[in-house]
Amino acid sequence: MSKKILNSSSQAIGNRSAIFSAVALAMLLIAAPSWAFNSGSTGADGALNPAVNTEIQLPPSGILNYSSINIPAGVTVTFKKNAANTPVYLLVSGAATIAGVIDVGGRGSKDSGTYGDGNLADDGIPGVGGPGGFDGGRGGRDDLALNPEIVRGGAGLGPGGGAGSADGADGRCLTTGRYFNYFGLGGAYGAKGSNFYYEVYCGTSPALQAIDATAKPYGSVSLQPLIGGSGGGGGRGGTNYAGSGGAGGGGAILIAVSGTLTLSSGGQILAWGGTAGGTNGLGRGYEGAGGSGGAIRLIATLFTGSGTLYATGGCSFAQSTTLVNCGSGSGYDNQLGGSVGRIRVEADSVTYSGTANPPYVADTPSAVFVSNVPSLRITSIAGSVVPVNPTGTADVTLPAALTNPVSVNFETTNIPPGSTVELRVVPAYGAVVKALSPAITGSNASGNTSVSISLPQGPSTLQAITSYTVTVAMGESLSRFAQNERVEKVEIIAGFGTAESTARLITVSGKSFDVPTSVLQMVGSNG
Repeated sequence: MSKKILNSSSQAIGNRSAIFSAVALAMLLIAAPSWAFNSGSTGADGALNPAVNTEIQLPPSGILNYSSINIPAGVTVTFKKNAANTPVYLLVSGAATIAGVIDVGGRGSKDSGTYGDGNLADDGIPGVGGPGGFDGGRGGRDDLALNPEIVRGGAGLGPGGGAGSADGADGRCLTTGRYFNYFGLGGAYGAKGSNFYYEVYCGTSPALQAIDATAKPYGSVSLQPLIGGSGGGGGRGGTNYAGSGGAGGGGAILIAVSGTLTLSSGGQILAWGGTAGGTNGLGRGYEGAGGSGGAIRLIATLFTGSGTLYATGGCSFAQSTTLVNCGSGSGYDNQLGGSVGRIRVEADSVTYSGTANPPYVADTPSAVFVSNVPSLRITSIAGSVVPVNPTGTADVTLPAALTNPVSVNFETTNIPPGSTVELRVVPAYGAVVKALSPAITGSNASGNTSVSISLPQGPSTLQAITSYTVTVAMGESLSRFAQNERVEKVEIIAGFGTAESTARLITVSGKSFDVPTSVLQMVGSNG
């Protein structure tokens, strides 16, 4: 069996052009208001006015430049992912009206056992994330002896990927109650993922202890950089049938409109997480968990209408999938859901009266894209070069006879030399492996380091994190992003899939706050 090492990273995209206006000769000439937003669209892709359900192939950048958008009622627009799995960027030079549906939601995982379609070969297959989102974890395989290394489920992908099923059998321990090791856990994004692990310690004094395997929130309310939701974890396999995989996380979409963006009554923008497949049959496996909701960012001069925005978490198979967030509540089906995603609306004027779940964050228009931010990238693994624009799926394939440990190399931009990088290897099945690099060498503008680590068999996903100490003056400047507490350290986290690097501010008291790396530019820091 070959080893497939998954790694992803991407670079920020340049800023939109600035807006300038001038008054010419005619007395009655009315100039555009100085506050009007400019999406930066070239209009090169013309008008988007589909009459039937339409799937649009995303270009390599994920950016589509329209002159106008009009999606009529009864029409659904979806997007075919590009190789880099970027978010969807719709730039519009005129106006946009959405009376139909724009769908970048995550997809559900396959059903398993007799609950499925009879094709056992697809049991355990995870759900696919929406564009810019992340896939769920695989369901555990079937095994008569229930060997942990065979039946354990895989973790969902993404920064908030839900844990796969834990090791060990399920049952009771004297009178202390049940313990549940067989379910996957929901993906996180705008909130923490679900947690339904319990473990019983059987001894002279049996006790029931909850295991905190909850996926943590990530990203920023600014949605800069734009990133989608994370996948749910896969369920444990049974004696005869595999567990179902985790569902995919919701995708990420930005719609920037120079004029008026209208989300009409009945119109919908969907970035919700997928729902996990069901399981059944004698010796069945168990359920995976829902993916988290994704991201919706809307920018316009005027945002109006009464349609719906959904970036809700996906459910377990037993729950309704219609506009439901299953990330919390009573009953195990609710507890296996993914968390909500994030919604942001930026406009000079908002008269929108529709429903947004979760509630949107409002602001005035800001830059569509950011540039020149600190970044961290994995450049090679065991001598094999990682693509500059990785796909997130089998970007590097290593031979099964590979000798451990191997070297993993990193490249940094706008990060101080002397910092270190922590590498996390998340295998499809099994525990996470970690290693810490020596100090970054080079300069702020361009640095590098490497780490030695033993890779597990089978496919894995790699995540790299670096942190550095900021000066006192810089720490004070960053305090407004950390509840007015001085920042002592900054962590830069290398992205999964299409995710750009993000920044984590760590205060003198140990609190942490996730912000876009563009914040570091705002206070004059290049590392």
